[in-house]
Amino acid sequence: MPTAINNWQMDQKGSQGGKQPKPEYKSAFRILKSYINPHRKTFSLVAICTIIAIVSDLFQPYLVKIAIDDNLMVGKNDYSSLIIICAIYLGLSVSGLFFTYLQNNLLQDAGQSIVARIRKQLFEHITKLSMSYFDKTSSGSLITHVSSDTEAVNQFFNQVLLTLLRDGLTLVSILVMMFYLDTTLGFYCLLLLPIIALIAIGFRSFMRTTYQMARTRLSRLVAFVAENLAGMSLIQVFHQQKAQGELYKERNEDYFKANVREIRTAVTFNRTFDLLGNLTIAFVVWTGGKAVLGDTMEFGVLYAFITYIRQFFQPINAITQQWNTLQSATVAVNRIWGVLDTKPEIQEPEKPITVDQEAVQGRVDYNDISFSYGNGTPIFRGLDLHIHAGEMIGIVGTTGAGKSSLMSLLCRFYDVQQGSIQIDGQDVRDIPQPVLHRMVGLVQQEPYLYAGSIIDNVRMFDESISREDVIRACEFVGADQLVNRMADGYETKLSERGSGLSAGERQLISFARIIVFRPKILILDEATANLDSQTEQLIQRALQVVSEGRTTIVIAHRLSTIMQADRIIVLSHGTIVESGTHAELVEQQGVYEELYRHSQGEAAATLEVTPEAHPVK
Repeated sequence: MPTAINNWQMDQKGSQGGKQPKPEYKSAFRILKSYINPHRKTFSLVAICTIIAIVSDLFQPYLVKIAIDDNLMVGKNDYSSLIIICAIYLGLSVSGLFFTYLQNNLLQDAGQSIVARIRKQLFEHITKLSMSYFDKTSSGSLITHVSSDTEAVNQFFNQVLLTLLRDGLTLVSILVMMFYLDTTLGFYCLLLLPIIALIAIGFRSFMRTTYQMARTRLSRLVAFVAENLAGMSLIQVFHQQKAQGELYKERNEDYFKANVREIRTAVTFNRTFDLLGNLTIAFVVWTGGKAVLGDTMEFGVLYAFITYIRQFFQPINAITQQWNTLQSATVAVNRIWGVLDTKPEIQEPEKPITVDQEAVQGRVDYNDISFSYGNGTPIFRGLDLHIHAGEMIGIVGTTGAGKSSLMSLLCRFYDVQQGSIQIDGQDVRDIPQPVLHRMVGLVQQEPYLYAGSIIDNVRMFDESISREDVIRACEFVGADQLVNRMADGYETKLSERGSGLSAGERQLISFARIIVFRPKILILDEATANLDSQTEQLIQRALQVVSEGRTTIVIAHRLSTIMQADRIIVLSHGTIVESGTHAELVEQQGVYEELYRHSQGEAAATLEVTPEAHPVK
C-alpha cells in the first residue's frame, strides 16, 4: 500500500506546473504492481504453467508435420511411429488442458484476493475522509468507485493479465517456430509487427478518450439515480416523476451514445486485425504453395506454417479484444487512486494525548474561534463560549446562525481556522478521533439505523458490548416497550434507515446508543424537530434520563425543548447575541423573546383550528 501511494505521488510531482496530471499507463501499472508483489510466488507458478501449456499446444502442429513429411509423403508404412506420434499428441493435449486449468485457478485466486483488498482499502479510506470531502463529492460517484471501478480492476486480473501473459508468450513462441520452419516466410510475417504496432498506437488515444467518457457518464447516471432514490418521497409529493424521468432520459442517452461510440471503436479496431490476418494467410498459401510445387518446401512444413500463422493472429486478436478492458481498468485504477490519494483534512494529532475517559468531566470551551467552509463567508469570527461540566445548554437561532456548525466543530468534523476548542482544558485537535467520538455523543434530527437487528443498531455492531447492556440501556430510556411489541424482540431485523419505525421510535434507539457508549458530552441536533407533541413528551422524558450527569448541548427548533435548560444561547450570524435562562431572556424582550412569541403564536393558531373552520368536503 505505501509503495503504491508513493508511486502515485511521484507521478503527481512529475506533472508540469503542479497541475493535475492526466492518468498514464505507467502510473496505473505501477499501482497494480504494488498489489501483485505480495503474490509473486503465485504469479511465478502461473507463468510456469502458462509456458508448459503453450509448449504443449505449439508442438502439436510440429508433430503433424513430422507425420506428413517423414511418414506419409515418403510412403513409409511404419504404423508404430504413427502410434507414438498420436500418443505424444494426446499427451500434449492433456498436458495443455491440465496446466491451462491450473494457471486459471491460480490467477483467479490471486486476482480475487487483490481486488477484495482494494475494495476493503477503498471503503475504509472513504470512511476516514473528512466531512468536507462529502460536501463536494456525490454519493453516486463514490458508489461507482466501490462497485463499478473495482469490477473493472477485477476484469483486468481475470481477462487482461492472463491474455497479456499467455498470448504474449504464445506470440513469441510462434515466431520462433515459424523461423525454425522457414526463415523467409518467418521474416515476411515479422514485418507485420510494425504494422500492428502502428495500428495500435493510432487507436490508443482515441479509444482511451471514449472509455473515459463512458465511465464518467456512467458515474453521473448512478449519482442521479442515488439522489432520486434518496428523495423519492419529495419527488412523489411534488409529482416530479415526469420531470425527473426526462432528466434521467437525457443522462441515459448520453451514456448510451458514449457506449455505442466505445463499441464502434472496439469493433473497428478488432476487424482491422481480422482483415490483416486473412490477407496474411492468403499470402502464405500463395507463396508456400509455389514453393511446395517447386519442391523447395515440404508439404508438412507448409501445413505447420499455415497452422502457426492462424495461431499467430489468435493471440493478437485476443490481446486487441481485451484492449477496451485494459483501457477501462487503467482509467478505473486512476479513479480509485484519486480517492485513495485524497488526504483527510482532519488529521490525527502527531503527539496524541492519553485521555482517561472515566475521569472526563465534560467542560467545553470555545476560545475565540473563527471558521468558514472552504473559502466561503466566515461563519464565526472570534466567538467565545464556555460550558460548565454537567451543564445543559440550549442553542437557538434562525437558519444559518451557525448552530449546527458549532456542534460539527466540537465533533471535529471540521477544524477551526483560528482559536481553539477544548474539552477539560485539552484541545480537541490533540485528542485521537476515536477517543474524542467516545467522549462526545451526537443525536441528529434523523438518526441513522442500519440494516440489522435492534441489538446491533444499539451497540453499533460492537461485539464487546453485551446483549445485557443493550437491554438495560433500552429499558433506561423507555425503548423496551417498543421492542417488546415486536415479534422477534431485540433480534428484530430492521431495514435500511429503520423504515417501519416512527421518528420517535428511531430517536429512542439512538438514545439507547448514548447510554451504551456513555459519552460525557451529549449533543442533540434538532432531535425533536420532526416529532408530534405526544412523541416529543416521550422523547423529553428520555432526554432527561440520558442527560443526567452529562454536559448536554441541545440545538433546538422547538423552544419547548430547551425551556428547562440551565442556560440558553441565542446565535445570530455566528455571534452570541443573548445568553441566560428562559425567564431571563423573555424579560429582556430581545431576539429570544421574539422567537418565543412567534412559537407561541404558532401554537395558538394550531389550537384555533376547528372542524367548523375547515369543514370536511
